[in-house]
Amino acid sequence: MSTSFNSIINSEKPVLVDFFATWCGPCKMLGPILKEVKDNLGDRISIIKIDVDKNQQLASVYQVRGVPTMILFQNGKQLWRQSGVLEKSAIIEIILEKSNE
Repeated sequence: MSTSFNSIINSEKPVLVDFFATWCGPCKMLGPILKEVKDNLGDRISIIKIDVDKNQQLASVYQVRGVPTMILFQNGKQLWRQSGVLEKSAIIEIILEKSNE
């Protein structure tokens, strides 16, 4: 597992990881939604995208079976995960509720 990924998810700041694939239609819909989430929350969150085809080992460690799958981490702990596309307001609500932001 990549050390950089570990250091990213061990952050005190919540980190939303978007496991996606370039061929996946719903993943393309989620991209702009996550950009709006980031614009809305700014420095309170990090959002990183992981291409499952290029990072199969990482996807397998987190048992990502379908894309898109979002996983929220803070201090290295998995706080929440969901497959599929959610609305911006729902994602923001979950991030604020699950993390200690």
